[in-house]
Amino acid sequence: MPWVDAKDYRNLLRVLFGNPPEVVVTGPRDHPEGLQARVQLCHDAGKVQFFGYSVQQMVMNTQIPGLFAILLYVLAGVLLVRRLLQRGGQPQPGKRGPIALGFGGAALHASALYPLLVTTGGLNLGFFNAFSFIAVLTVTLLLVAAVSRPVENLGIVVLPVAALSIAMMFAYPSVHVVGSDVTWQIKLHILLAITAFSLLVLAAVQSIMLAVQDYLLRAHRPGGLAQALPPMKTMESLLFQLIGAGFILLSTALITGMLFLEDIFAQHLVHKTVLGIAAWLVFAVLLWGRWRFGWRGRIAIRWTLGGFVFLWLAYLGSKLVLELVLKR
Repeated sequence: MPWVDAKDYRNLLRVLFGNPPEVVVTGPRDHPEGLQARVQLCHDAGKVQFFGYSVQQMVMNTQIPGLFAILLYVLAGVLLVRRLLQRGGQPQPGKRGPIALGFGGAALHASALYPLLVTTGGLNLGFFNAFSFIAVLTVTLLLVAAVSRPVENLGIVVLPVAALSIAMMFAYPSVHVVGSDVTWQIKLHILLAITAFSLLVLAAVQSIMLAVQDYLLRAHRPGGLAQALPPMKTMESLLFQLIGAGFILLSTALITGMLFLEDIFAQHLVHKTVLGIAAWLVFAVLLWGRWRFGWRGRIAIRWTLGGFVFLWLAYLGSKLVLELVLKR
């Protein structure tokens, strides 16, 4: 029986549309590294399995809710755009409809992601799974906050990106398994880091919308989009609330990493650690400048986006290079 490498298993999905041989993908327990699956091709006509699940089952269990999630995200995004661009003098539609659609999309998104993320061999945090996980968590945090705060307009950017993450997850599946023997402390560290990243994603999007509003006002175009957004003071207040919450979680994630990881500056972690600390320092200086000097406007926007770039490079950027470019 021949063996072929399968760092990602796109070919497993393709064989469904022909007359495939039996394909069995063995999990990390069969090879301790847990970073690469192998595909055993048998010539007995039959089944396709991945960590105990047939690929047919995985496709049916993930793609159908995933497609409906994309549909709900797109509908919610369209309603938010329509609501934002409502002309003055006309009553602005409520936000309950888009929020409800968003929650429905997030629930379906999570149900589509779960079988691909949680396997018997551990968490499959391949690049596009991680991207999708961050997206659904970001959407959920946004919708929860939107119930009581005027942040629903961030969904105009966040919801389409979440829909894209589902499509990419199906189109480019990847395998990077964090073994089931990982301690709960490490899992807590991963969860804190991803939650902090999700909150700071929202802060970055908020800063972009604040930059657009600032530009329109400086260009003496106070109507239209600038008028539809909340006042700048409210926008800035929301920005620093998001940054403050994200900074607390990022600090906690760095502390748990230092406490529970054997060597946070090990070769395979040093880039994440250095870039994560750089992002922490940027946000720390920004919050100090806000408290000490009242920084706002363009200064706050630049520092927010600068910190987010470091954070993106620390996690998704480094995963992209290692997994998709260097194939590690």
